[in-house]
Amino acid sequence: MGMNVGSSGGDDDEVVSAINTTPLVDVMLVLLIIFLITIPVVTTSVPVALPKESIEVRESKPENIIISVDQTGAIFWYDAKVPNTQALVSKLKAVSQMKPQPEVQIRGDRGANYDSVGKVVYASQRAGIVKLSFITEPPPRGG
Repeated sequence: MGMNVGSSGGDDDEVVSAINTTPLVDVMLVLLIIFLITIPVVTTSVPVALPKESIEVRESKPENIIISVDQTGAIFWYDAKVPNTQALVSKLKAVSQMKPQPEVQIRGDRGANYDSVGKVVYASQRAGIVKLSFITEPPPRGG
């Protein structure tokens, strides 16, 4: 490895007039590659008149049915208490005839017996409900 320190003659006033074009060539090659890749994506070869989409509601989505089970095992249709599972089955049969069928969501108390929630699931099955889901509390953030 050698190093050019300068001439020993004392010509320190000489100016180097050569421009280093290597970085300029590198930048130009990168830009050329970017343009070669993106131009075929932007242009299309076949002109096509695409159809316009109008935003309109095509099918009304039914409201979800929320059934709650409290800690004592009492069953509630929204906020109204249901006297027994037979009354729940008759209400669910009326809902199962709707087109499209709404989703039944069960909110079971953490301290409720599994038997109480199981009665609601069984009543939904007997009534012919297709979509059944459970509402849970999401975990705290970061956990």
